[in-house]
Amino acid sequence: MHRQNIIEQLERYGRTHREENETVERFLSFVRQYEDCCERSLSVGHVTGSAWVVNKAESHVLLTHHKKLNRWLQLGGHSDGDTNTLRVAYREVKEESGLSDLAHLGDGIFDIDIHPIPARKSEEAHFHYDIRFAFQVSGSEEFVISDESHDLKWVEIEKIQDYTKEESMMRMASKWKRRTQ
Repeated sequence: MHRQNIIEQLERYGRTHREENETVERFLSFVRQYEDCCERSLSVGHVTGSAWVVNKAESHVLLTHHKKLNRWLQLGGHSDGDTNTLRVAYREVKEESGLSDLAHLGDGIFDIDIHPIPARKSEEAHFHYDIRFAFQVSGSEEFVISDESHDLKWVEIEKIQDYTKEESMMRMASKWKRRTQ
């Protein structure tokens, strides 16, 4: 089963983050139900890969002011059939920021989220089943703004609430602060 690596990662994440059990179970149910869960063509939703990218000092996170959603978010995007969500997250960072010298932090998933995406043009409203990984820049921190963003910015993690009130962003900031204390 080509989705087995996602299932195993989610199960491991669930054992570590028992407070997120409801989300983990919903995510697992989706992945088990849909063989094509990583395909953008699955209209009810699809698995995406995202990245919590911190600078060398671990004090700032790179956020995108997303064009389509008009919100400050972590970098990330569609799996487009790739069930290796770590690779998807890394690819999205590179595509959206030009950063490529990154170290994956931790031993697995940093965070998960299931969030609605509104309907637009030819797309129905659907859900993104987002698997997030933590990365640290190991080379240059200079980025390039892609056409998917209004802007990119290194945001001080202690001041992330000045850019977003998104529950999942606040959760990742809290996880990061706990990790570095």
